[in-house]
Amino acid sequence: MVRKYVVSPGGGRGAHPDIGSALRAAAARGRAARIEIAPGRYEEQLTVHGEVELAAAGDPGSVVVGGPRGTVLTAFGSVVVRGLVLTGREADAGVVHCRTGFLTLDRTEVRAHRGVCVHVSPGASATLTDSAFRFGRTVFTGSAGLVERCRFADAADNALAAIESARVTVRDSRIDGAGIHGVRVSDAWARLVGCEITGTERTAVIADAQAELTVEGCRVEGVHGAALEFVEQSRGTVSDTRVLDAENGIVVASGADPRVRDCVFTGCRDTGIHVQDAGRGAFEGCEVVDAGNVAVLSTRGGAPLVSGCRVSGGNVGIAVTDRARGRFAGCSVRDLTGVGLRVWDGSKAVFEDVRVERCPFGLDAKGDGGTTAELTGVAFGDFDMIAVAAVGQSRVTLRSVTAERGLLGFGAGEEAQLHLHDCTVTGVETGGALAFGTARLVARDLTVRGAQSYGLCGTGSAYLDVVGGRFEDCAATGVRCDEKCGGRLAHCSVTGTSGTAVQHNGRVQLVSLRTELPVREITEPAPPPTIVNNYHGPVFVEAVHSAQLAWGNTNVVQQQTHQSHPDDGSDRGVQTDAIDPDGVSR
Repeated sequence: MVRKYVVSPGGGRGAHPDIGSALRAAAARGRAARIEIAPGRYEEQLTVHGEVELAAAGDPGSVVVGGPRGTVLTAFGSVVVRGLVLTGREADAGVVHCRTGFLTLDRTEVRAHRGVCVHVSPGASATLTDSAFRFGRTVFTGSAGLVERCRFADAADNALAAIESARVTVRDSRIDGAGIHGVRVSDAWARLVGCEITGTERTAVIADAQAELTVEGCRVEGVHGAALEFVEQSRGTVSDTRVLDAENGIVVASGADPRVRDCVFTGCRDTGIHVQDAGRGAFEGCEVVDAGNVAVLSTRGGAPLVSGCRVSGGNVGIAVTDRARGRFAGCSVRDLTGVGLRVWDGSKAVFEDVRVERCPFGLDAKGDGGTTAELTGVAFGDFDMIAVAAVGQSRVTLRSVTAERGLLGFGAGEEAQLHLHDCTVTGVETGGALAFGTARLVARDLTVRGAQSYGLCGTGSAYLDVVGGRFEDCAATGVRCDEKCGGRLAHCSVTGTSGTAVQHNGRVQLVSLRTELPVREITEPAPPPTIVNNYHGPVFVEAVHSAQLAWGNTNVVQQQTHQSHPDDGSDRGVQTDAIDPDGVSR
């Protein structure tokens, strides 16, 4: 049987003048108690034992309980608080501190100026419903919690924290303006369902120290840092969540491995999906729209698995850089201002059944010999510049890859290697495939149709090894080999009504070429004459006779004398030059 007690500031018959006196009376009886508190302000610090309910007799918020400093309500046992406002300052242990037992805050507001709103200690549990928590954080330390339909506003640091093996579920709640994180889960378990987080200074929701975090149907908007972050070997799932206007949509690092499904990241200022520092993660059916820098980034040892994701708008679609890895399947990348796919600096990436459309560049591979990209069933369409470009010492392998409507299909330069298997290039403005520098291009069953210039071109000291190539209706030439390009063309065919089948430099073997078009060997022009510039004397371009030359002089005096020649008796002039000591005469 619950005993009721009444509290009224003016006292009165059967009423207690303050809450403390009612609690003492209830404790003396040792029975379950309900204490009804009349509207007003009560300057008290309360300690509650046993089974007690504290309820406002008027509307929620009509009763304000506070103390000058420290904890306002300390709960031991089974304590319920309804409709009160609890306010305190510098309460490091919490304006409300649940020490043991079970605490319920319903339609209650807690204000913590320079302190903690609610602290639930190890072994205790708390349920917070339809309540508001302002200025301070709410902390579950090794405890259990259920939070429903609550508001957390303007916390000086983290709004809500679950730490040290706590287990907390948060439903349909809102977090605004946290000074650090909206929700932090550290070495604990937490589940967020239908929540909204806005305006945090750092990551809105973070899991660290091997935490386990589940996020379902939430919305994160207008945060200064990342929307979601999994670090330090944390795990968990994120599903049906929307992110708008964050620095990063989701960051995964330091061994964390979440599963992310059916999420949308829109207008992220840097990256949508960001995996780094040995982070992993599986990303399924996600969408990244208008990322400011990179939509999906794996860097510094990251290794995500990405499937069925959609990228549209922004600068770079999918990038794997700085010795990272990644596997990407069934993705689409559209309408970017930069490159669709990027593999740089010792990274390794695998792309399967990916489609890249309306991007200036399709794939950009650059780096040392450890930089590799493998593409299978990938389609590039409507690219402004080139579908696939491999430079540096990178190695790119294409299997059943198509490139349609662009400037150049596939290219390899510098010391790169490009391997093509059953690939097709259609309707390009310049050429189907190009190798330059000392690059190596190996193609099996390459088909180029309708190139407005050439089907395949090698220049510089590149090497071509092409078997089973088909070059159809290329406007100028099917295959062109310039400069010192060498290699082999075997069992290839060139068809069309005009142009040249093969224009080569004599360094490429032609084995079983099928064509009705002419084959021409390029005649290398004779080397130009060597020109030596002598800046200390004259330069002669033809024979010179009877010349008088002097250089390096400041003054020359010329005299002429006459003498008889012993043979014909004629007079011949013999020239002598008087030259300054620093001059030269010839």
